[in-house]
Amino acid sequence: MDSKSDIQNLNKLIEECITKQKKPEKILIGYKMYAELMNDRQFMQEVVGSAMNPNKRKYKNIKIKVTQDANQLEIV
Repeated sequence: MDSKSDIQNLNKLIEECITKQKKPEKILIGYKMYAELMNDRQFMQEVVGSAMNPNKRKYKNIKIKVTQDANQLEIV
């Protein structure tokens, strides 16, 4: 996958969660998927600009948790 389709998938998952009247609390992103997403300029700027501490970074005001599952992309 390329980072463009990865970011589109992520945005779609967030929209679906909000449509179901659930407030997304956390984005679980596999370490390889996170690296791919960081290739997307808009995602990278928002994430890096959200916090100095990498453990407290956010995307669209939703906390990011990088996981050991390489390609995981899940909203909880």
